[in-house]
Amino acid sequence: MGTKPKVLLTGATGFVGGRLLRVLSQEGVPTRCLARSINRFPGELSQHPGIEVVQGDLLDQEGLKRAMEGMEVAYYLVHSMGGQNIFHYRAYIESDLQAADNFVKAADAAGLQRIIYLGGLGEMADNLSAHLVSRQRVGQLLQSGRVQTTVLRAANIIGAGGAPFEMLRHLAERLPVMICPRWIDTRCQPIAIENVIEYLTGCAFEPLTAGLTLDIGGPDIITYRELMEIYARLRGLRRLIIGVPFLSPMLSSHWISLVTPVPAGIVMPLVEGLKNEVICRDNRIVELVPIRLLSMKEAICNALAELEQRSGHPISRQACFLE
Repeated sequence: MGTKPKVLLTGATGFVGGRLLRVLSQEGVPTRCLARSINRFPGELSQHPGIEVVQGDLLDQEGLKRAMEGMEVAYYLVHSMGGQNIFHYRAYIESDLQAADNFVKAADAAGLQRIIYLGGLGEMADNLSAHLVSRQRVGQLLQSGRVQTTVLRAANIIGAGGAPFEMLRHLAERLPVMICPRWIDTRCQPIAIENVIEYLTGCAFEPLTAGLTLDIGGPDIITYRELMEIYARLRGLRRLIIGVPFLSPMLSSHWISLVTPVPAGIVMPLVEGLKNEVICRDNRIVELVPIRLLSMKEAICNALAELEQRSGHPISRQACFLE
């Protein structure tokens, strides 16, 4: 990776941040993790050489300033979804904007060199959902300061433990017949979690990405119906998927939260965003950070293999080994 800058990592215990932290540790990158509670931070991670954990909150400017002292690069991987309650996620949006404003001010004061933010795909002119608008506004705030901020914009990120994959998995596993809203035929460009981590690390060490807004996506441009069909085929499941016009985002969210373990407050912003076609319009990242992009078949197979490893129970994924 060349010269290894000192990195501040927010969201280190999350779906993306936890994986990124392991890679940074393996590469010997000195990393300071910002955590609301040091006692709740996974002990196996904090014991790794080169990893430091400091207590702080993005809504506390003084704590942020202390956390950024001596740091060169910061990853902003925090984005509220809404928690357990379907009615509270709009309040989370306001907290997100305040946190981003605090972060960019603290970064300017600390003389940080780079910020890397993982946001969402979508154009403001496309009548975006409130959730996707929030993702865009956070990126704009982070780019409003003196620090060069790279914004990576992704659609659904597919990997074990991530909300999009867990929704997909439980719907396909539990329902032989799925009655779905019209959004199942919206096109998207999902990306494997492995590729997201490669882009996050690659951007930190590629100066040409500094200050840019870059779309990241996998090689497949598909509908959500096709994504569910890929999962079912890999698992050897026979599924009938029927699209209907009358399921509102709220009804869909309640239905999905009943069938899957994903809380309604997290499902709601995801479902609202599914009405928007999210496809990469800017493909500069392919040249700036060249990696091998995983197909959705590979991404789902990898996620199933990870679940199998975690649980110790074999999961039928016979089609993963074909071709």
